[in-house]
Amino acid sequence: MENMVNSSQLFSFYKGKKIFVTGHTGFKGSWLCACLYTAGAQVKGYALAPDYQNGLYDLFSPFNISESIIADIRDKEKLEKEIISFQPDFIFHLAAQPLVRRSYEIPAETFEVNVVGTANVLEAVKLLNNKCSVIVITTDKVYENKEKGNLFTEDDRLGGHDPYSASKAATEIVVQSFRDSFFDPSKYSQHQKGVASARAGNVIGGGDWSKDRIVPDIIRSLQQHKSIEVRNPRAIRPWQHVLEPLNGYLLLGYLLNEKPAAFAKAFNFGPQHYDHLSVKELVEIAIKAWGSGEWSDISDPSQPHEAELLKLDINRAENELGWKPIFSAKEAIEKTIEWYKQATDKQATFTFEQIRQYFQV
Repeated sequence: MENMVNSSQLFSFYKGKKIFVTGHTGFKGSWLCACLYTAGAQVKGYALAPDYQNGLYDLFSPFNISESIIADIRDKEKLEKEIISFQPDFIFHLAAQPLVRRSYEIPAETFEVNVVGTANVLEAVKLLNNKCSVIVITTDKVYENKEKGNLFTEDDRLGGHDPYSASKAATEIVVQSFRDSFFDPSKYSQHQKGVASARAGNVIGGGDWSKDRIVPDIIRSLQQHKSIEVRNPRAIRPWQHVLEPLNGYLLLGYLLNEKPAAFAKAFNFGPQHYDHLSVKELVEIAIKAWGSGEWSDISDPSQPHEAELLKLDINRAENELGWKPIFSAKEAIEKTIEWYKQATDKQATFTFEQIRQYFQV
């Protein structure tokens, strides 16, 4: 199915809309704010301060792309005050503890931020008097993964071995509970709230400097002329450029606003089923795109468990939203490396260039 809404229509739709973005200081949240800024939306962000310097949030500061509230998603009263005073048309909820390995260090906090934080957002939505569409961003890791090579569909069993994955599966249950209890799509005329969830992961792109993520680890090693240390070279993942799922989120938001009863559910966003690469393949494509570098396998059987195999079925997004990835996994890696090769003072404007090229606006 072809995209029911082209990019210029999508950007025209969001022009002037009031958008509340949680997690706007993070990697994906910053890219989303840049997209919405390009579209001419009025954006208010709510998040903790970024945990690394020279990320996109810092690079964008001269552009003033959003109002910025630096606060904790667990601060229920503060969050409610900021959402209700803004009266948003849309909420994109991205604030999270997003790292698998970090979740082994702070398991309880991971559950608190990801699960209770989401409940706080949705309870605030319940207090809004205006029409509002809400997209809760979770992850591809919400599924109970037996690592048998199957493509996960949105109706597959939820689960999670590590605390991060389990917390995101629990988040999906929170979303379903609020939808059933307070935002029943069949009673939309009464509450006027549409709530959907978006499952994407292994998202790559410029401006990510998080600890324990493969692309930032690659870039740091390449910049320092060190061998890239790879923990799980055989692990297979649905790699995708950050603009791919963001396009999906914006499209889902638009359609949820237009037909809430049809789109108030979960959607997977990922690459085509034949385009899942191993970590080893990703590293080798990155080295080639950079122009130099080498890598070493530092696999350790005693390290915290991370799934070896993860593949998504994106038929629902393709068939119902008219969404499909534009870049191959190889192109996503190459465009990511191209971003990191830019001089620091050019990276912000290059981000906007990549957005305009991708959306053809």
